[in-house]
Amino acid sequence: MTIFGTDYDTPDGTPVRDFIHVTDLAVAHVQALDYIQTQDTHLIVNLGTGQGYSVRQVIETVEQVTGQKLAVQTGPRRPGDPPILVADVTRARKMLGWQPQYSDLPTIIETAWRWHQKGMAPAAV
Repeated sequence: MTIFGTDYDTPDGTPVRDFIHVTDLAVAHVQALDYIQTQDTHLIVNLGTGQGYSVRQVIETVEQVTGQKLAVQTGPRRPGDPPILVADVTRARKMLGWQPQYSDLPTIIETAWRWHQKGMAPAAV
């Protein structure tokens, strides 16, 4: 695994991103479909948690959850990559009453790891 950039203006120098559990994303989509049907309109909202985790935090959590050490190397920043990218979910919460339930980082990784262990993950290419 390569960390692309370790010199960002973030607490640990790695990019910060907003991660969302697939279940929370699916629930939000269903709520959005219900909204546009009942309101007879369209809807544009950001979906995320409104909170970010750094790449290093993700790696550390993966190692804690799986009990496996990842082979990590560092590389240069990718052009145009912002230091922090976190969704503003105010509109989704207000219009849909939506609140993520499973999107804390340990839960995201634990459920993905269990899914992977069951052999559900696609084979590596």
